[in-house]
Amino acid sequence: MIDNQTAQLIAAEEKRQTEMIGLIPSENNCSAEVLKALGSCLSSKYSEGYPGRRYYEGNQLIDQIEDLARDRIKQLFEVPYVNVQPYSGSPANSAIYFALMQPGDTLMGLKLATGGHLTHGHPGVTASGRFYKSVQFGVDAQARIDFDEVRKLAGKEDVYLA
Repeated sequence: MIDNQTAQLIAAEEKRQTEMIGLIPSENNCSAEVLKALGSCLSSKYSEGYPGRRYYEGNQLIDQIEDLARDRIKQLFEVPYVNVQPYSGSPANSAIYFALMQPGDTLMGLKLATGGHLTHGHPGVTASGRFYKSVQFGVDAQARIDFDEVRKLAGKEDVYLA
């Protein structure tokens, strides 16, 4: 049973999510079916590893669910391989930076407070903000990227756009 105050806050957050565009890459709007699955007993199960090769017991049904999801996506997109496990884009961003940039190079990204990501050069507290010179841009009053501002900032120095 959920209390009324929490229920009201959840409803307000749901309204906010449906009425506002989110620019955070790691967030998305789930269908009712996905929300139902996320609120099921599946969220109580820890299943590190891959089907048939988990690190903990009790994953026989989880393995079947993951296999089913992979099979359906492979069929849908007509591809031979699929990974359906959640994974952060942070390691991918870091790999790209390490491949293309040298420490001290300039990295330009959307400010965290306006929809950017920590790995987009957030100054001081992240690896990308420490290893690279960070140039951050924001959004205007209508929550849109001001591309004139971006061009102006990028024109000042050589930058890699995150």
